[in-house]
Amino acid sequence: MPQGTPSTVPDDGLTTAQRRHLPLLMVHTGDGKGKSTAAFGLAMRAWNQGWDVGVFQFVKSAKWRIGEQTVLERLGELHAQTGEGGPVEWHKMGSGWSWSRKAGDDEDHARDAAEGWAEVKRRIAEERHDLYVLDEFTYPMEWGWVDVDDVVTTLRDRPGRQYVVVTGRRAHPALVEAADLVTEMGKVKHQMDRGQKGQRGIEW
Repeated sequence: MPQGTPSTVPDDGLTTAQRRHLPLLMVHTGDGKGKSTAAFGLAMRAWNQGWDVGVFQFVKSAKWRIGEQTVLERLGELHAQTGEGGPVEWHKMGSGWSWSRKAGDDEDHARDAAEGWAEVKRRIAEERHDLYVLDEFTYPMEWGWVDVDDVVTTLRDRPGRQYVVVTGRRAHPALVEAADLVTEMGKVKHQMDRGQKGQRGIEW
């Protein structure tokens, strides 16, 4: 695909401009570092285009606040104050979703994941956001916390012009098949393999 030119042009009856603006279902998977980081970078690009961004973190504890959350929430505040960029919502599972404020415990993860997916489904049906970041969503799919067929059908057949990026290792083959763009990040080396833990500014 040299200079951004597609290698093939499908016979789909669409103009180049129409095809260019088709919304994408994207998957960042693999054992390498950077899947979520790339998705949050995409969210910042979307904000700059004035898009409505919704982030849903399905595994990370609500006790942890990563740097991208602070940045994107501040960008959302900037939009509310000045109109620059677009609105941002950030929700994470761990001690109850931020829209419900219900405290949970370690035994509630499957229920909370199902609740989070139900809310994402509702928002997709009403075309609430322009970009959905479903962070670490491959794990609830793998663990049986959400129905894979329901997820794939909902994401594949979503109405309007809604973009979705799903992150996490071991993406289900049905999700990979339905996606328009799949990036597999492979690990060559990682500092944790030599006993070095995560660092400020790098992991959070």
